[in-house]
Amino acid sequence: MTAPLDVPGSDFEATPEAVLAGQGDIKAIQGRSLGQIAWMRLKRDKVALAGGLVVIFLILVAIFAPLIAGAFGQDPTQFNSDLIDPTTLVPKGGTGIGADHLFGVEPVNGRDIFSRVVYGARISLLIAFLATLLSVVIGTLLGVTAGYFGGIVDSIISKAMDVFLAFPILVFAIALAGVVPDSAFGLTGDTLRVSLLIFIIGFFSWPYIGRIIRGQTLSLREREFVDAARSLGARGPYIIFREMLPNLIAPILIYATLLIPTNVIFEASLSFLGVGVRPPTPTWGGMLADAVRFYTVPHFLFFPGMAIFITVLAFNLFGDGLRDALDPKAR
Repeated sequence: MTAPLDVPGSDFEATPEAVLAGQGDIKAIQGRSLGQIAWMRLKRDKVALAGGLVVIFLILVAIFAPLIAGAFGQDPTQFNSDLIDPTTLVPKGGTGIGADHLFGVEPVNGRDIFSRVVYGARISLLIAFLATLLSVVIGTLLGVTAGYFGGIVDSIISKAMDVFLAFPILVFAIALAGVVPDSAFGLTGDTLRVSLLIFIIGFFSWPYIGRIIRGQTLSLREREFVDAARSLGARGPYIIFREMLPNLIAPILIYATLLIPTNVIFEASLSFLGVGVRPPTPTWGGMLADAVRFYTVPHFLFFPGMAIFITVLAFNLFGDGLRDALDPKAR
C-alpha cells in the first residue's frame, strides 16, 4: 500500500515508511492506570485540592503542636493572671491579642487561646481518625460478608445494622462516659477518655458504611470476575479479600473522608456536654463550652469555632472531590 505525495500535479507516490520518516520521532501511546486517571481528575478540581491542602496542614499542626506552641513560648495550661482584669475577669484590653498571644487569652485564667486551639487539633483529629478507622474496618468486613454470602448471614448482619442505627448513640455516650471511673482497663487519665470516645464513636458508627459496602457487594458478586474465580475453585474468603475488597477501595475511601468531619463534630459535641476529654487538656468542644459563659468576649468563642468549621469544610470539600475523581462514570 502506498500513499500519494501531497504535491499538486505530481504522479509520484511515497511508501508508508517514507511518510512516517517525515513525521519525526513519534512517541508511543502510554496507557494510564486507574490511579493516574483519578489523580488527573482530582487535579482539575481546584476546590478539592484546596481542601486537601488544608487537611494536610491540619494534620501537620496536630503532629507538631508542641513545636508550634513552643515557638511562641506558650503552654496551653499556663495561667496568665496578670493579663486579666480582676474586676471584670476578662482580658485587659478586651481580648489580650498581641505578639505573645496571637488569638488572645481566655477570661478568668488567661490561658493562651492559640496554643489551646493547636493542641485541641491533636485530640479532635486523633479521635476522629481512629474512630473512623474502627468503624470502616468493622463496617467493611461485616458489609462485604453480608453481601457475598446472603441468606441467614445477610439477615443476621442486616438486623444488627438496624439495631445499631436505631440506638441513641449520644445518650449512650453521655451515660457511659459519665459512669466510667478515672482508672479502668489498665488505662488512666486522658488515655482512658480518648480510648473510650474512640470506642463509642467508632463502634456505633459502623452500620452506615456497612450498608454502603453491602449494597456494592451485592452487585459485585454477580460480576464475571467473581464467577471466574468460583469456576477456578476459589473459596469465599479468597474471593472476598482478593477479588471484592480491591474493587471496594473507592467507596471506602470516599466514605471515610466524609465520616471524619462527622466524628470531629461528634467529639466536639461530647466535649461541649462535659463527657469528653476532661480539663485541663484542651479540646475544641471544651473551649466552646467554657466560652458560652462569656458571650461578651467573642474571640474566646470565635477561634475554636472556626477551627471546627474549617476542619469540617476542608474534609467535606476533599471528600466530594475524591468521590468525583474515583467515579468511573465521570469524564
